[in-house]
Amino acid sequence: MKFHSIVKTIACSTAALCLSAAHAEVKIGFTGPLSGPVAAVGQDQYDGFMLGIEALGQKLGGEAVTVLREDDQLKPELGNQIARKLIDRDKVDAIVGLGFSNVLMASLPRIVESKTVAIATNAGPSPLAGAGCLPNVFSMAWQNDGTAEAMGKFAQDSGYKRVYLMAPNYQAGKDYVAGFKRYFKGQVLDEVYTQVNQPDYSAEIAQLQSAGPDAVFVFYPGGMGVNFVKQFSQAGLMKKLPLLSAFTVDGTTLPSLRDAAVGTISGAMWDVALKTPGNAEFIASFTKKYGRVPSHYAAVGYDTAKLLDIAVRKVKGNTADKAAFAVAVKSAGSELKSIRGSFRFNTNNMPVQNYYAFQTVKEGTVVTVKLLSTPLPDHQDSYVAQCKVK
Repeated sequence: MKFHSIVKTIACSTAALCLSAAHAEVKIGFTGPLSGPVAAVGQDQYDGFMLGIEALGQKLGGEAVTVLREDDQLKPELGNQIARKLIDRDKVDAIVGLGFSNVLMASLPRIVESKTVAIATNAGPSPLAGAGCLPNVFSMAWQNDGTAEAMGKFAQDSGYKRVYLMAPNYQAGKDYVAGFKRYFKGQVLDEVYTQVNQPDYSAEIAQLQSAGPDAVFVFYPGGMGVNFVKQFSQAGLMKKLPLLSAFTVDGTTLPSLRDAAVGTISGAMWDVALKTPGNAEFIASFTKKYGRVPSHYAAVGYDTAKLLDIAVRKVKGNTADKAAFAVAVKSAGSELKSIRGSFRFNTNNMPVQNYYAFQTVKEGTVVTVKLLSTPLPDHQDSYVAQCKVK
């Protein structure tokens, strides 16, 4: 919290009086991938967050707010540098965004040391959900395994027996594969890890085709997803093999994929097909302001602004007490009216929420999504018992 002094003729007799005699400004640092193949992922989070602040009258908890934006370029070492800059030089009250799981994990050292509130809007790596959980670090998005677990449950319920798995070779990729296998009880023919931001999947697609699976599950966010799905479709596999995915076909990739994505089934905690309170208004506001349909990344950013509004109000603007602010953020999760539906923070600061299955369909000339089912309602992650934070 940054306090701008107001001249007074009398001295402050107590800390509370001093606080009331100051004008508070909440300073938030946003960091995420805003350039490169996955720039749309970071941009949607930022735009959703800023739309949420705009809906709150450009304030959080009634206090003026400043948002500083940084591009981590999907580079862990740069993410670490940005976290240090935001905390040590810019003196932010909270950091929002924090990029992909590998960037988030690299950013933790200074966040842990400083006890600054950090709210991830695109990651929930398993180490942070289990024994490595932290009282000041939250995921407003998901624990990484969640959407993949929903797709594993969907595959199991659909009667698939032999599934082929693919993901990028980093923490989230491994989490998603592990999550799928946790709920799918059939045979995993292979699990293939590709380079992050790999553009060509023709060799891997040929290998999976020769394996003869009943279905394929992939996790390829951003530009990786566009490349993979287009190549999968061009290989003539879309009508032959069910393609299940997490964060591969979504609001950031569908404009580029269009017909190539029709038929795919995706696990997510939000999409435009949901009929939850406030969702239609959010979609309309986002579309009007930015000229595109929001993704779940934007939905998480929007929810995060509303969460911080509740938390800042709880501490009456005194975010300088970092421990109290972290407690307020946690309790705010139970009060939040999320556009995704049911939401609260578990003891490990990961979401407890619904995970849905959506199918990409074509209605006339429009490619959109429809809700198929809720494979995992009010779902908590598999690591929470290992967390000792209460």
